[in-house]
Amino acid sequence: MRFRTTLTVAAGAAALALLTGCGAADMTKQASPFANARGARTVTLSVQSWVGAQSNVAVAQYILEKKLGYRVDTVQVDEVPAWDALSQGRVDALLEDWGHPDQEKRYVDDKKTIARAGDLGVTGHIGWFVPTYLAKQHPDITDWKNLNKYASLFRTAESGGKGQLMDGSPSYVTNDKALVKNLKLDYQVVFAGSEAAQITQMKQFAKEKKPFLTYWYSPQWLFEKVPMTEVKLPPYKGGCDADAAKVACAYPHTPLQKYLNADFARSGGRAAGFLKKFRWTTEDQNEVSLMIAEQKLSPQKAAEKWADSHPEVWKKWLS
Repeated sequence: MRFRTTLTVAAGAAALALLTGCGAADMTKQASPFANARGARTVTLSVQSWVGAQSNVAVAQYILEKKLGYRVDTVQVDEVPAWDALSQGRVDALLEDWGHPDQEKRYVDDKKTIARAGDLGVTGHIGWFVPTYLAKQHPDITDWKNLNKYASLFRTAESGGKGQLMDGSPSYVTNDKALVKNLKLDYQVVFAGSEAAQITQMKQFAKEKKPFLTYWYSPQWLFEKVPMTEVKLPPYKGGCDADAAKVACAYPHTPLQKYLNADFARSGGRAAGFLKKFRWTTEDQNEVSLMIAEQKLSPQKAAEKWADSHPEVWKKWLS
């Protein structure tokens, strides 16, 4: 998600399959035959496994197909490999990047095989969270300096006698192992494996009113169902996370970015122009994400329902 290096277990893959359908492909096995096809009215979008990213793609796909007459192919690909695929023209667009400065320098600034396509309109933030019911019981638990005091509350069978800090996928952008070490915290990072698996665990903990400490991020629809309070880590300052092994500060707030294959950006016609203008709010994204994740609508149906309710938003993307 990013500030995430990204997100698979069976649950996450199943959720993604709902979005991508038969047009999806695992980028580790094959590339879309339609990506970067000059003159073809086909667009290939990279889709990551968290629901917010799926929402972006679902709405973009709906508008491209229903309003602009394109065929849209989607491929499942993790965050860093997505940059390689985009550079090589195996996908045309990446709609939600959480910040990968090394890849940006390599492909955008130096090789010029990827072009910036502007802000998504959503600001992402990663942090550590506890359920709000726990924060009300122990108000000082929301300061990292007091976490060792409460480590025993978070012990699980997987955490080896230490407190458990729950993360999602090892492929997400995460500084958590370094933070635990450098802040001298009596915790063990335990990976759920995917966003879907992590959500399942958090919902179960919340149902039973059990304590949990988790890596989590906004925007994310789950905050509507499981209220959570952020734990204050040492303040983020520019460059404090430059050395991954020495990180001892909070995660930044990151305006999420879009990127296009450079050839597609130049010759992609109305599709490229539309994707450059695609920009919505956190509230818009969460609305679609809730329909997919909680109401169990297919991504296509969720996108259609959102588009029917918000023509004043998406019509600006076509002008």
